[in-house]
Amino acid sequence: VRRGAPLVARAQERTRRGWGSLPTAAGCAVLSAAALTYPGSGATSLAAGASSDGDRSEGDKRKLREGWMQRQGEHSWLEDVLGDRALSWVKSENSRTTSALGNPEGTPLYNRILSILTSKDKIPHIRKIGEKYYNFWQDETNPRGLIRRCTLESYRVGHPDWETVLDLDALGKAEGESWVYKGQVNLDDGTPEGQNRTLLLLSRGGADATVAREFNYASNSFIKPESGGFVVPEAKTRVTWRDKDTLVLGTDMGNGTLTDSGYPRCVYEWKRGTPLSSARLTYEGEKTDVSVSSYFSRHRGQVAEWRYRAVNFYEGMYEARLCDTDGQATSEWVSLKDVIPSDANLRTFADCALIELKSPWRGFPEGSLLSVPLQKLLFGQLQDDNSDITVLFEPTEGVSLDQSVRTQNLLLLSTLDHVKSRIVFWRYEDGKWVAGGAEQSPAIRGASLRAVDDDESDTMFFTTASFTSPSTLSLIDAAQGPGALEVRDQDILRRLPEMFDASNVSVSQAFATSKDGTKVPYFLIKPQQSGGGPQPTLLYGYGGFLISLTPSYSATVGAGWVEQGGAFVIANIRGGGEYGPKWFEAARKENRNKAYEDMIAVGEDLVRTGVTTPDMLAARGGSNGGLLMGNIMTLRPDLFGAIVCAVPLLDMKRFSHLLAGASWMAEYGDPDTEDWDKFMIKYSAYHNLDPKVAYPPLLMTTSTRDDRVHPYHARAFVKRLQDMGPPATPTPMYYYENMEGGHGGAADAKQQAFMTALYLEFLRETIGKGKIQSPSE
Repeated sequence: VRRGAPLVARAQERTRRGWGSLPTAAGCAVLSAAALTYPGSGATSLAAGASSDGDRSEGDKRKLREGWMQRQGEHSWLEDVLGDRALSWVKSENSRTTSALGNPEGTPLYNRILSILTSKDKIPHIRKIGEKYYNFWQDETNPRGLIRRCTLESYRVGHPDWETVLDLDALGKAEGESWVYKGQVNLDDGTPEGQNRTLLLLSRGGADATVAREFNYASNSFIKPESGGFVVPEAKTRVTWRDKDTLVLGTDMGNGTLTDSGYPRCVYEWKRGTPLSSARLTYEGEKTDVSVSSYFSRHRGQVAEWRYRAVNFYEGMYEARLCDTDGQATSEWVSLKDVIPSDANLRTFADCALIELKSPWRGFPEGSLLSVPLQKLLFGQLQDDNSDITVLFEPTEGVSLDQSVRTQNLLLLSTLDHVKSRIVFWRYEDGKWVAGGAEQSPAIRGASLRAVDDDESDTMFFTTASFTSPSTLSLIDAAQGPGALEVRDQDILRRLPEMFDASNVSVSQAFATSKDGTKVPYFLIKPQQSGGGPQPTLLYGYGGFLISLTPSYSATVGAGWVEQGGAFVIANIRGGGEYGPKWFEAARKENRNKAYEDMIAVGEDLVRTGVTTPDMLAARGGSNGGLLMGNIMTLRPDLFGAIVCAVPLLDMKRFSHLLAGASWMAEYGDPDTEDWDKFMIKYSAYHNLDPKVAYPPLLMTTSTRDDRVHPYHARAFVKRLQDMGPPATPTPMYYYENMEGGHGGAADAKQQAFMTALYLEFLRETIGKGKIQSPSE
């Protein structure tokens, strides 16, 4: 589950009204609030009553949820993604939304945002494959994108000698498909031929499922099946290369080869020139697993083959065997099931295994990063006194590990100190780890490190940005240690120009106090205004799956919101990874309410400190953040002037039975067990809507082609709000479902700009109250 990127756009001023006064789609009955019967309800439900969840007794809440459970399934027709009745409703709601908010296409803001998204001044990030450097590029002329390449020398002087490898727009037109590029899997065998072979992953309309097609970089063409080329039909495939003539993959082979979550359950070995149906089964997991996969680790001549059973989203079982440089086995399979914790992450560096702990192990706390000799780990030879284990990172109060990146000889750790960035260096020499120093102090910035070629050098691509400073891409020699990160020692390759006026914008970090006393950090990006006073404020949050929200440069939010007078806030609530595993675990399953309490606490703090008022405070979130939106809307409707909810989960009784939902039960719980009555029903926003409560204005967006989070959640939530009628039905309430885009909500820049236009215009009409301007182009 991933959060959507915030975007902005322009729309004209339109009439504001709720859906309750509008006719419904053909065949869709409307139920008034009086018709909603459940234990304890009555005619008084039509009167505006409770202003927040806290105003209701536990008995009333229980009766409300029991009543909705008696009606469970009333919106099941909206699960039929492409069904005539469901699509008729969707198209009708889409039409109403664009009629009310206006079609943004061609408006000044839309054009400005589209120009940002397709700007030729964007940084073309490159990746080394063989001796060339490849880039995936999208602009106005190439909305679906180009795969292109150049030499590093031409890139460094600012005039890349781009050679087009594949035109996705032309390919889609020629084949009659809406192809969206989803990445590639390169043959990494160290040979010239291997440098020219890859599997391109192409998605129809942006869905998670892809078609994998073998591509030859030497001829810039696909290798057709009749010529022996590999083609894997559309599925949520996991694939890697053993050698130039063998794939190791998990895909949809029919007959129960997928898990309940829709991912591969079995691993196969497929030889070139044979039909996929004849691929040899080599490994399989359980139907209840999230997924099963196999892959190779290769670094500094050390090769191992791995199998991994993801038992749930966070726990699994590793098996491994050593291989030669050709990918052929040199040892038997070894299970690590009882060797390392089931929730540990494992990767390699040369002949070392790097173990990132999510729970304590051998006396080391969760959040630690350890290095152990790989062969000792596999063959049960670790010393009881831990003398052969090197601690590369151990968390301290407020400091956590965000990521680690390897080069040929170095491991760089990106750490978060109260969500501020600091990079730590380690060098591996003569079979031992040597501390290489760290940056002197943490900074409010986003920092990304990528090795140019982790088998050949210590050179890295280093990208930095902040909320108000555009991205800078540099080439650094990590062997110099922390000094390499100083601007004077960087080979600056590209700077993104300023995309919005930040000259009058301040950035600060503050801490709100949550209901249980926990201090919750947030970043405030605030334009100064004459006369001071509260400002329209957009609060963004996610709070799940160990994902950290760190500083970044969002040109579209800057141009369409901040530059026009709106404040923007990023909330680092529990459930994320900002403070490591403990911060995440604090809002998991039965503690899910902590994430919602944190988000509410940040909103309250913004009001208390005078940044904004409830009427001028909006919240936005997508995916897991969409569930967050549904809950803060039902818990504290009085605190927010508007809610923007994107590609959400909302009906938590159904989520595990729809698309990839079963894979997230480790995050939320299992609704078919006692988890439902114990705690899940309390944060299933769909079951906590109250006909007595007046809810804030709502914009709900999703995608028909989302094959990760089912669009039913968004559809059913809005339909229930419509059915309830006043006072519960928000005024206004808008729904828009993009017909493409997958879980990201949009398939290309034009669709992104369009979807952004809706939410920015919605905010301008609701919480803007004349204070948010309409940007010029």
